[in-house]
Order: sequence, then structure tokens, then C-alpha cells
Amino acid sequence: MAFWILTGALTLVMAGFLALVLLRNKNGSGEPAAAYDLRVYRQQLKDLDRDVARGIVTAADAERLRTEISRRILAADAQVQAAETGAPQPNGPSRVTAVVMALVVVGGTAALYWQIGAPGYGDFGLDHRIALAEERARTRPGQQEAEARLPTSPTPEIDPNYQRLVEELRTATADRPDDARGQQLLARHEARLGNFKAAYEANARYIALQEGDVDPQLLIDQAELHVMAAGGYVSPEAEALLLRALSQQPEDGRARYYMGLLMGQVGRPDRGFQIWAETLRQGPPGAPWIRAIQAQIPEMATLAGVDYRPITPGGTADGSPALPGPSAEQMAAMQDLSAEDRQQMIEGMVSGLATRLAEEGGSPAEWARLITALGVLGRTEQAREIYAEAQTQFADNDTALEMLAAARDRMEASQ
Repeated sequence: MAFWILTGALTLVMAGFLALVLLRNKNGSGEPAAAYDLRVYRQQLKDLDRDVARGIVTAADAERLRTEISRRILAADAQVQAAETGAPQPNGPSRVTAVVMALVVVGGTAALYWQIGAPGYGDFGLDHRIALAEERARTRPGQQEAEARLPTSPTPEIDPNYQRLVEELRTATADRPDDARGQQLLARHEARLGNFKAAYEANARYIALQEGDVDPQLLIDQAELHVMAAGGYVSPEAEALLLRALSQQPEDGRARYYMGLLMGQVGRPDRGFQIWAETLRQGPPGAPWIRAIQAQIPEMATLAGVDYRPITPGGTADGSPALPGPSAEQMAAMQDLSAEDRQQMIEGMVSGLATRLAEEGGSPAEWARLITALGVLGRTEQAREIYAEAQTQFADNDTALEMLAAARDRMEASQ
């Protein structure tokens, strides 16, 4: 309401100013120029009397000047009298024009806002946006509703022999519902045919037939089939499967890709970007989820308000994430620097790493490296703050917490 009051008042004020300009009667309002001249001449008479009293002007000159000023006063007074008795111009057309102008300004402003503005939207502060995202996540459509909203897709051309084999497999699995191998094969072939709903139903039966703990990859396969059946939408059912898989394999790239996609869909692109950025750094290069993230992360970064710079995926020989460090040229340059300049260069690298992790996130190894580096530089308080922040980031990842704790211990031991 405050917005409408403010914009309405400003619009009315501007329309009022324009109307006043149009309603001004050139002959009936304002002061004629002769009135100003009249005041000047009268002031000159007063000044002349003072000059005579001080002896600056002689009596003869004063009389001559007084006569000339009096003549000018009479002429100016005549002009003033003529202006006051003149008939004013009619301002009827000006009033009509003023009303039309006010309507154009007010109506045009409202129409422009209705066209390019957002009528009815409230204040979208950070807390409000987070609350809306949480509400959207709680109330978003389920799997069945999402599938029902999809348009009917055209039937693909299928080799008759392959179609016949799949139909025989359907019949066989219907007769033997407890055949785990048959359900697995049916899920695979239904997916190849694009029948993703039938695929995840068969895969769900296969998972139910498993004994002991279910392989997280099976859960991710099932979540992926749900997403594909819903046209790329991550439903609550798919989210539950992903969370179950990530509780066992928190660094799985495929599951993290779909979790980042979910964050973007519910209005949390900031979290989606962070998940994808960490997944890119973990690699491995060329993985299907890496290519999918690389194609979509610039748009996610824009929505998150992040100045995105391409992230190169990769890993070390032992499979751990590759950590960015000084280049060969930087190492060579450091050898030629004084101790003070070398210290400044190291400080800059550490500060850059801290800024990147704060804005984009990173892998546990990168956070551990930052903690250790801050300890070496003697910035123990900042290192402890970074450690506390990293604990929050990886609260559900026991392996990451152990890596961070080891870095903290190294930092404390170096003091």
C-alpha cells in the first residue's frame, strides 16, 4: 500500500504542475515589466536625495536628474495602468487541455506499470523469498499430478521384433512378479522405449525384491526415472529417493545434479548453484552429469546473482578433487620476490580462495586447505570461523567432517 500511495502522490504532483503551467493566463496573471521599472525609478529618487544631502550631487544636477526620473516614473506608471485595465485572455481551452494532460499522465503511468510492472506483488526481501521457496517445496505437485499435466507425446517408431520381445517380457513378469531379474530387465527396456512410468514401476518392484540394504545407485536410477517421466520435474517422490541415496553416498555426482535442479525449481537457485559448483569441482570430467551441469549452471548463476566464471572439472590420480593452486608461472615469479612481496602474494591467493568458497562453495578438501593455510599465516581466529562455517556446510557428511577436523588439528598444532 505504501508503494501505491507514494507513486500515486508523485504522479498527481507532476500532473498538477503541468496543469498549472497550462492554466497560467499570460495577460491576467503575473506582474508587467513596467512595475519593476517603476520600483527602480522610485528608489533612484530616494538615492538622489541622499546624494544631495551628502554633497555628492550638486543642486543643479539634482534638479535635472529628478525631472528625468519623474518623467520615466510617469511613463512606467502609465504602462502599469494599461496592463491592469487590459482584458485577460479566455482560459477555457487551457482548462480542458490541463484536464486532458492530467488524465494522460495518470492513466498512461498506470497503463505502463500494468504492462511492464508487477501489480499485486509484495516486498520480496531475502527472508520472504526463502519462506516462499520453502512453501513452494512443501506444496509442489506430486509425481502423479506432474505426469498428468504433461502433453501426450507422439508414439515413437519401434522395430516390430523388439516390440514383440518387450511384450513377451511384460507377460512373463506379470506371470512371475517375484522374478527380480525379470523386473530389472523390464525396467531397462521400458525406459529404452520411453515408457518411463512403466519403467519406474518395474524398477520399484525390483528394489522391493532386494534383500538387505538397497544399492544407492538403484535409488538414484529410480529417482532419475521419476524425473524423466515428469518431463524433467523433480517431484517429492524423486527427492525422497535422492536424499536416501545421498545419505549413503553424499558425493554422488548424479544425485547432486538432480538435487541442484530441484533447488532451482523451488526457488533456491543460490543453493542449486552451490551444489552444482561443488559437483563440477569434484568431477570427473566428461561424466554425463558434468556435461548437464556445464550447460545449465550459467543460467542458475544468473538467477542466484553470482558472477559466474567457468569451473574446470577434474580430479587427482587417486580420485580426490583437484585443488586449484599457484600456476608454474606464479611459482617462478615468487622465487624472484622479496620476503615481504612473497608474503603479500600468498595472502592474496588465500584471500581469493576464501572469497570463492564464500560465494560459490567448494569441496571439503578446499575448505580444509583454506583452514590449514590460514593457520600457517597466523590468522587462527579466521581459521576457526571458517572451520565452524564448513561444519555447517557438511553437517551430514562424516567423511568431510573428519577431513575438516584434521585440518583444524594441523592449524592448532602449527601455533
